[in-house]
Amino acid sequence: MSLTTQYDRTIETRTRDARPILFGITVLIILLDRWSKLWIMHNIIGGYGRVIIPNFFRLDHVYNTGAAFSIFADSMSPDAVRRSLIGFSIFAIVIVLVMLWRTGRIFNASGVALALILGGAIGNVYDRIAYLHVVDFLEFHIKTHFWPSFNIADSAIVTGACLLLLEILRPQPKDAE
Repeated sequence: MSLTTQYDRTIETRTRDARPILFGITVLIILLDRWSKLWIMHNIIGGYGRVIIPNFFRLDHVYNTGAAFSIFADSMSPDAVRRSLIGFSIFAIVIVLVMLWRTGRIFNASGVALALILGGAIGNVYDRIAYLHVVDFLEFHIKTHFWPSFNIADSAIVTGACLLLLEILRPQPKDAE
C-alpha cells in the first residue's frame, strides 16, 4: 500500500528537476576556483603575498602539498601523501556525485551543499594532479593570530559541509498522519 497520494505525485511531476541548477553551481565553483588560482599564479610570486586590508587580510601565494591546514605536508613520503589525497578525493567526488544525482531532483539546502562540496573537491584535486600541490591564497589574521591560507575550493567545501550539518541538526517536521 502506497502512502503517496495523487496530489503528491502531481506535485512531484510538476516540480522541475533541480540537478541542472545544482550542477551549474558545481561548475561555477570550479570556474571561480580555477580563475582565482590562475590569477594568483600570474600576479603573485610563490611564497609571497600582498596586503589587502592591513592586520586583517592578504593574498598569499602558498603551495600546499598536504591536506587541509597543510597536514602531512612535511611527510617523509610526499608522493605517497599526494597519491593518497588524490585517491581519497576521487573517491569522495564519486560518492558526492552519486548523492547529488540521487537527491538533486528537488532544490534544497542539501543539494546546494553537495554541489558546493563537489565543485570544491574537483577544484583541489585538479591542482594536485596538474601541479602536484594545491594553490592557497586567502589569508585572514587578527594581530598575531591567523587562519592558515585557503582557496575558493576550500571555502566551498567548508560552506557545503556546514550546510549539511545545519540540515542534519534542523528539527524535522512531523509527518502528517
